[in-house]
This record gives sequence, C-alpha cells and structure tokens, in this order.
Amino acid sequence: MVILGLILLIIGLVISNSLLTTIGAILLIVGLILNFVPIGGSSRRVF
Repeated sequence: MVILGLILLIIGLVISNSLLTTIGAILLIVGLILNFVPIGGSSRRVF
C-alpha cells in the first residue's frame, strides 16, 4: 500500500493531476500508519 501510494503521488505530481496526488498521499499515510501500528495485538511488524 505504501509503494502504491508513493507511485500514485509521484505520477500525480509529474502530470499535475490533483486527484492522483491526493489519493497517493492518502494511501501513503494510511499504509505507514498500518505498518507501524500493530493490529490484533500482534507485535510482529512486516516491512
């Protein structure tokens, strides 16, 4: 999810598309939050 968000953010910035930039930024932030917050009580992190 983080990689997809980063790709969409870069494509959105290159072609000046605000929708792709917004979606990419949201996916990037949500992906980073889900990566660092353990879900279900698990302390295992997958990077």
